[in-house]
Amino acid sequence: METVKHECGVAMIRLLKPLEYYQDRYGSWMYALNRLYLLMEKQHNRGQEGAGLACVKLEANPGDEYMFRERATGTGAITEIFDNVYRHYKEIPAACLKDPVYAKAHLPFAGELYIGHLRYSTTGKSGLSYIHPFLRRSNWRARNLAICGNFNMTNIHSIFQDITSTGQHPRRYADTYFILEQLGHSLDREAERLFRKYESEGLKNTEITRAIEESIDLTNVIRKAAATWDGGYIICGATGSGEAFSVRDPWGIRTAFYYANDEIVVLASERPVIQTVMNVGTSDIKELQRGEALFVSRAGRIKTEQILEPRPLSACSFERIYFSRGSDIDIYRERKKLGKNAVGAILEKIGHDLEHSVFSFIPNTAEVAYYGMLEGLHAYLDELKTKQIVEKGSSISNEEVKKILLQRIRSEKVAIKDIKLRTFIAEGNSRNDLAAHVYDITYGSIVAAEDNLVVIDDSIVRGTTLKQSIISILDRLHPKKIVFVSSSPQIRYPDCYGIDMSSMDEFIAFKAAIELLREKKQEDLITDTYHKAKKQQLHTGGTIINYVKNIYAPFTDEDISKKMAEMLSGPDIHAEIELVFQTVEGLHAACPDHPGDWYFSGDYPTPGGTGMVNRAFISYMEETYFKQYNK
Repeated sequence: METVKHECGVAMIRLLKPLEYYQDRYGSWMYALNRLYLLMEKQHNRGQEGAGLACVKLEANPGDEYMFRERATGTGAITEIFDNVYRHYKEIPAACLKDPVYAKAHLPFAGELYIGHLRYSTTGKSGLSYIHPFLRRSNWRARNLAICGNFNMTNIHSIFQDITSTGQHPRRYADTYFILEQLGHSLDREAERLFRKYESEGLKNTEITRAIEESIDLTNVIRKAAATWDGGYIICGATGSGEAFSVRDPWGIRTAFYYANDEIVVLASERPVIQTVMNVGTSDIKELQRGEALFVSRAGRIKTEQILEPRPLSACSFERIYFSRGSDIDIYRERKKLGKNAVGAILEKIGHDLEHSVFSFIPNTAEVAYYGMLEGLHAYLDELKTKQIVEKGSSISNEEVKKILLQRIRSEKVAIKDIKLRTFIAEGNSRNDLAAHVYDITYGSIVAAEDNLVVIDDSIVRGTTLKQSIISILDRLHPKKIVFVSSSPQIRYPDCYGIDMSSMDEFIAFKAAIELLREKKQEDLITDTYHKAKKQQLHTGGTIINYVKNIYAPFTDEDISKKMAEMLSGPDIHAEIELVFQTVEGLHAACPDHPGDWYFSGDYPTPGGTGMVNRAFISYMEETYFKQYNK
C-alpha cells in the first residue's frame, strides 16, 4: 500500500567468445546487448529514477573509442538508453550491421563487456550526474574504470579521510564518487607496480602496455578499497582493458547471483531474472557469497575469491518480503509462509468467527502472502470440521455432515488498485482527496454491519496511504471490523543500507511509541535517550549502542499495534480498526537464510548502521520533537 523505494539493481554481462560466434549461433552480434536490456527491464521494479549502461570493446585501435556509456533519468530511462544505443545503428547498411567484424571496428557499444544499473535514490539527490555507471578516464586502457552498484555506505566520512590521506582532493562528497576514486587510485598503483616490473625485465612501450593488460589482477585492488567500507553493497565494475568484477559486502546485506558457461558470464541482483533471460534452471545459478568477488579477466578466465572475511550473515529480509521478484521459487514459498504465520493472530482478532469474515489483500505485492494466509485458514478450518464430525460420533446425520462440510473460507478481491497518484495535484485537501481514489472497492463483497474484513499487505511503514485512502474506502463497505495484517513485523528503525527509510518520524510505529510515552508521562525517557545518543556521538570509540531501543522498551508489540490502530482511525471511520503484525520470530521462520532484520529489531550488523540510527533519532529530536512539544 505504501511504496518503499529501494536502491538499486545491477546487471553485468561478459562474452567469452568473439562477436562472430554470436552472429553465427544466435543470428546477431548484439546478443549481449539484447540480453542486457532484458536483464534490466526485468529488474525495472528496483529502480525507476534512472538507468545507465557502460560497454567495453576489447579490440580497438589507438584513437578509437573503446569504452561507451549511456544514461537517462526517469521511469522510462531503460527504454531511452537502449533507444539511444540502437539509434547509432539506424543508418548503417543492413549488410554492414550484420557483420561483426565491421561492428567491432566501427560501431559504438559493439563490445564484449557490459554493466547496467537501475537507480532508486535514498539520498534525495537526483539528476543525470547521480546515475550510474560512473567513469574514471585515463589514456591507459587498464586504468579506465566504470562502476555501478546497489549500495549505501554508512561510513562515508572515514572513506573520505582515507582518500584525502593519500593526497587526493575529491571534487564531490558522495559515496559513489569516493568508491570510484578509491578503486581508481588502487588500480593506478597496481598498474604502476606492473609497469616497474616489466620495465625491469626489459620490456618497452607498447610491450609493457600489453603485458599489463594481460596480467593485471584486480583482487588486491578490490580488497584494499573494500577493507574500508561499512555498509551493504553489490558493486560491479569494468576496466578499459576488459577486466570485470563484482563484489558483495561481508555481511551479505545486498544480494547478487551469477551464471556462467563457456559462452557468457551473467550477473544480476535477482536470480529469477537470470533464469528467465538465459532460460536456465535454479541449480545452474550461483549466489555471490559474503565478502566474495567474481572476476573475469581480459582473457576470459573466471574466478571467485574471498576478498573480505565473512561476517555474521545479515542478508536483507526486505528483499524477500517486498523488493525481489516473487517468481523466485524460494521467495514465493517464503512469502506464502509469511502469510500463513499470521493466521493464529488473525483468528484471535475475529474471535474465530469465520462465518462472518471476508479475507482479501491490498494489491499487488501482498498477493502471494494472501495465498499463504488462505492456506493456513483452510488448514485450520479442515481441523475444525474434523473435530466437529468426531465430536458428533456415529450418531451424526447426513444433514449435519453436509452442514459442517459446507463451511468455507470467504475470500474476495475487495480492493482494486485503480489509478496512480498524479503529482500535479501537489498539496492540501485536494491531494488527500485524490489519494482516497487510488484504490477502488468491490461493492457487495461483504455483508454490511455483520462481516469482519481482513486484508493483508506486505508492510505498514508510514501509515499515510492506509489512513488517507485504504481505510476510508474500505469503510464504505460498512464492515463491522477491519483487520489489517502486515506480513512483516512493525518497522521501527531506519534503514541505512539502501532502502528509502531514513527518518524516524516516517514510521507510524515510532510515532505510536512517542505518543504512548507522552500519555504515560514518561517524556523524561525520550529526552534521556536523546542525551545518551548525543553523548555517544560526541565521544567516538568503544562499542556503539542503539539507544533508540529504549523508546520501545516499556511497551509490548500489542501496545504499539493498538496505538497505531487508534492513530489510523478517526471520526469519519465507522468500523473498528485492528492491526496484526508478523512477529520477528515468524519472519525468521519463514526466511531463515535472510536474517537481516535491523528495521524491525534495531540490531544493525555494522557499527556504521548503529551510529546512523542514533543520528536519525537526534535529528528527529532537534528538528521535530523539541519544536513541537517545547513551545
